Amino acid sequence: MKQEITVALVGNPNSGKTSLFNALTGLNHKVSNFPGTTVEKKIGYSKLNADTQAQVIDLPGTYSLYPKSADEVVTYDILRNKAETNFPDVVLFIADASNLKRNLLLLTQVADLGVPVILALNMVDLAERKGIFYDQAVLSEQLGIPVIAINARNKTGLSKIKSLLLDESRQVKKSYFDYTVAGDELLNEICDITDKKNPYAALQYAINISSFNNPKAKQINQSFAKHQFNIRSFQENEILSRYRLIDDAVRSSRKIKENTVVKNISQRADKILTHRIWGILLFLGLLFMVFQAIFSWSAYPMDWVEKGFALLTEWIETSLPAGVLNDLIVHGILAGLSGVMVFLPQIIILFTFIAILEDVGYMARVGFIMDRVMRPFGMNGKSIVPLISGMACAVPSIMASRSIENKKERLITMMVTPLMSCSARLPVYTLLIGMLVPETAKWGPFNVHGIVLMIMYLLGFGAALLSAGVFKLAVKSTGSNYFIMELPGYKLPVWNNLLITLYEKGSAFVVGAGKIIVAVSVILWALASFGPREKMRAIDEKYAVIAQTLATDLPIEELAAQKNAEKLQASYAGEFGKFIEPAIKPLGFDWKMGIALLTSLAAREVFVGTMSTIYSVGGGDQAEDLNAIKERMLNEKKSDGKPVYSMAAIISLMVFYAFAMQCMSTLSIVLAETKNWKWPVIQFIYMTALAYFSSLLAFNILS
Repeated sequence: MKQEITVALVGNPNSGKTSLFNALTGLNHKVSNFPGTTVEKKIGYSKLNADTQAQVIDLPGTYSLYPKSADEVVTYDILRNKAETNFPDVVLFIADASNLKRNLLLLTQVADLGVPVILALNMVDLAERKGIFYDQAVLSEQLGIPVIAINARNKTGLSKIKSLLLDESRQVKKSYFDYTVAGDELLNEICDITDKKNPYAALQYAINISSFNNPKAKQINQSFAKHQFNIRSFQENEILSRYRLIDDAVRSSRKIKENTVVKNISQRADKILTHRIWGILLFLGLLFMVFQAIFSWSAYPMDWVEKGFALLTEWIETSLPAGVLNDLIVHGILAGLSGVMVFLPQIIILFTFIAILEDVGYMARVGFIMDRVMRPFGMNGKSIVPLISGMACAVPSIMASRSIENKKERLITMMVTPLMSCSARLPVYTLLIGMLVPETAKWGPFNVHGIVLMIMYLLGFGAALLSAGVFKLAVKSTGSNYFIMELPGYKLPVWNNLLITLYEKGSAFVVGAGKIIVAVSVILWALASFGPREKMRAIDEKYAVIAQTLATDLPIEELAAQKNAEKLQASYAGEFGKFIEPAIKPLGFDWKMGIALLTSLAAREVFVGTMSTIYSVGGGDQAEDLNAIKERMLNEKKSDGKPVYSMAAIISLMVFYAFAMQCMSTLSIVLAETKNWKWPVIQFIYMTALAYFSSLLAFNILS
């Protein structure tokens, strides 16, 4: 029977854990959440030999086993609890060889828990480029654990890692800290209270829960008081003691031949990229180029997707007999799907840029330069990472806010992150900007579409800052307020990891959005195709008489389009749209837009699929591509002959989508993170109100 061992990847942030995880598992992994949390975990499988495979868990990065943020708590909880289902048989500790001393503090803490540990010195090539070299044998002897040099980015050292994982004699051979200074009597009491056999694990657990509302906290604090145990003094002595051992190990195994060229290049880059003025201007310039690329580079792949759907639509329409099923698939499902999937190339381009910025180490610099901007609004530099990631998707971005130590700053970040324009809004913006700005419009060498898109993203960012300022005044402060962020070394992207990331993100969009779009499209098609029997029969009879008597000079296609449009208005969807129209008419919206606003509550990107379905059902033949939908929308007229989609109405609609909370997944994540219904309810109400009144203001100013 095949044996399976559990391997936990542990290390500081930016040490290369994810690169090693991808190298070991490739695409043989899945992403989910740790039980009871919304912290993302990756579990993958790696074949060690013919009889053994490793279940590899990529744990959130942490600096210490005294956790300060929510994601650090997850790593600690798994390593300290042998009853945990994900408890590892062995810890593969990944350390940045160019900054080894800081990395080893966590390693010594993990080893003292009694878990077998293997030290993988990662990014050795970068360390050597800086003139830092390590004797692995000496370091292994000093630390009492196996040490191996690897390069996760180019998969160097994987075979040696697998050999060490198979070695069953991988036990920690020494203790790194004399925790018995706490006293044998205290340690015995704490072991009894916490039900732990390892004294250091018991003491560490007791310290971590002593300040929380835990059933055992009262007993622990009584024991601490009885033995006059001072937590702060103990932790200070622990850190100093560990660093004395670490200093000896590093000093005896390291040789330094400083590479001033690499150091100077890095310093010069940081002088510009982290400058209080130039850094922000360069960041805005980079965003500008990203939005230009989204429109410029995506033209051909979007065209291919459109043509693919057109061919599929034509084949199904001619292959299936005419009737309800044909109409459902062509005018319902395919019309809705094609209206959204055509934007997948733009979304992939956006994901690509964000992934590259994270991989090269630039996002940490953005956090550093933006701390000064964020702090007056109740956030700090770490908040910029969830906010910028929110340009891709708010759900994982809200989960990423767990790295923010201060609870108030973390809550504010969660509450305003959905205002950042995510990839789900991108299809809406692209459709509406295409209706607002001619395809050929240029501003010098730049595409005006890209400029308008950047304005929409900056609008969302501005609204996020202003909303954060309001929450800063409303939310009670908890905990200390400080900002510590490591600036990792500059690295080239790992293209294999980038492709894996894009595959995961693209698949999540296609599968996640696709399921919603198909469901909404089917429901919407049914509501738009059927209505009160008497009304629908009356329309059929009316146009039958017209056709028989030839009482019109209109072409057959135009007559059919008129009939479909009239039936759509009389359908259940039309009736529903007419019912809510009085509430949205002041914003410049008609009943068709109202239907799209309501279906968008499931997911914002459904708006485009909804409009594609409505105008396909009500506009005669199936639209061949996105341009046909745009044309039909622009040709839509009010009863007085004025266009429904005027400039004021289009901008009003864009503003509404920039601010409205139309994502049930985001609300559910906020609920899971805060564990309080109050916050998602407040978030939905304030974002909806902001969207409505901002849209109302925009329409009335521009009308």
